Amino acid sequence: MKKYGALLAAIVGGLLLAIWATTPPSARPADAPETLFSASRAMEDVRTIAAEPHPTGSAQNAEVRAYIIARLQSLGMEVTTTTGLVPERGLDKFGHWSGTRPDSLTFTNIIGVLPGKDRTLPAVAIMSHHDTVWASPGAPDDTAGVAATMETIRAINAQGGAERDIVAIITDAEELGLNGARQFFAENPLRERIGAVINLEARGGGGRTTLFQTSSDNGEAVAAYAAAVDRPAGSSLSAFVYEVLPNDTDLTPALEGPYTAYNLAFIGRSGLYHSPKATPDNLDQGALQDMGDQTLQLTRALASSDAHPGKTPNATFFDVFGLFTMAYGAIAGWVLLIATMALHAGAYLRREKGDNPLKALGASLGVIVGGGILLYVFNLVSGAGGEANYYDRLAAIPRLEVQALLLSIAVLAATSPWWAGRNYSVVGLVLALAAHFFAPTTSYLIVWPLLIAGLAGVAVSRVSDAVATPIKIVAGAVIIGFLLQYGHQLMQGVGPDYPSLVALIAALALPVLGLLVPEAKARPALGLAGICLLTAFVIALWVRLDPVADTVAAYASLK
Repeated sequence: MKKYGALLAAIVGGLLLAIWATTPPSARPADAPETLFSASRAMEDVRTIAAEPHPTGSAQNAEVRAYIIARLQSLGMEVTTTTGLVPERGLDKFGHWSGTRPDSLTFTNIIGVLPGKDRTLPAVAIMSHHDTVWASPGAPDDTAGVAATMETIRAINAQGGAERDIVAIITDAEELGLNGARQFFAENPLRERIGAVINLEARGGGGRTTLFQTSSDNGEAVAAYAAAVDRPAGSSLSAFVYEVLPNDTDLTPALEGPYTAYNLAFIGRSGLYHSPKATPDNLDQGALQDMGDQTLQLTRALASSDAHPGKTPNATFFDVFGLFTMAYGAIAGWVLLIATMALHAGAYLRREKGDNPLKALGASLGVIVGGGILLYVFNLVSGAGGEANYYDRLAAIPRLEVQALLLSIAVLAATSPWWAGRNYSVVGLVLALAAHFFAPTTSYLIVWPLLIAGLAGVAVSRVSDAVATPIKIVAGAVIIGFLLQYGHQLMQGVGPDYPSLVALIAALALPVLGLLVPEAKARPALGLAGICLLTAFVIALWVRLDPVADTVAAYASLK
């Protein structure tokens, strides 16, 4: 057991880093300093607005709208409203929800303007929507965004206001097709006075608030976020994945304009998405605190800047365990890639005499291909497929994450006799090179684990065993924590549909695992793999055979 001590220490360290990175902060109390965001204060608005469902056109929606208007006016904002008719497609959607298709529906946007000290400067807009889907109180989606907007403006007032105007765009009929946002960015004259837009959303009831989308040519925009937000979350990988998927938010019509734009959302506790149980009591106040902290810090920075971020080439960016944002351009990306390739070439040349590099190659392919197949098959066993209830699958994500982790451990254990003691990855370098050519803003996920493992390999080859062990543990903890953090985000985002992507993340751990485990025996490794496979199979059956979750949207068909 002693020879696995460094591995166990690295795993524990990685778990702690990943937990820290993916856990939202605690909610500040109602008596927190006035200039800070307090989720406890914001919850007063959440409890009023999300007391019951309030879809577009309902009497409850009108009551919510009146409350929001009064609250914005109490904050010193100039408030106006605009109305429009929900198009036919939105009426069809409402009919699907309720069972009765209305002949017409009117939506109403609420626009509040907090005057700045220099009203000639382009304004900063914070956008959210006040409507809900049928039968959901919508405490997360999007009452959290509305409440975060109002608490942000209150805190800015407490600090003496802002240099620029701050606009609260609280749209209606987002759930019916982004109707309110489309109207605002197509028709409202105020759109010409806005320079930057922050949109707030939720797909679930908790978790870290992440920056998952920006305007194009985002180099300066990302730099502004990195400088302003002291506990960031988000990545250019999330932005890439979101652009590939057929998803939209109220920010979509804004992205057609010249604005510097940011999309912030939390997607944890995903079973609460559009759920009748999406109540104020079930909303994670830490997630609201996280959303509010980031919104307030970014709004203050944009509202006080001499000029809003301009258009510069897209940046590769990611948060490092929520401690800071790493961001760099294409040239730096190439430098990192070349350095990684050189380090792994050196590790290959330093390999022991008689070492067969085909074993390392086989391990990488075994984890990626074999693991990908296992993840796909077990996902089918768990009930994935055409008849699956989308909202029930969202509710199952925590169990699907455990299943994916167990399958990753199984395939890593099964291939351990091939990768133990080998600190290089040809397959990893090929994937990094391909990612950098075809999707450069995603390549960090591959490059950084390989780079750190390569640096650790060089370091341990030049020091004594007593010094080498802590180097291995630190490198292992950082890489394992990094991969767990982004594996968790991947599973939350697309796990029920594309869990096979986790196999790639597992393969990125091979070089550092090769440092931590100098040798492995087949029999115990296969025993561990078998235990993990059996447990994963039990979880898959549990997900498949359990009743439909009681959190599913009221309009969703049963599985």
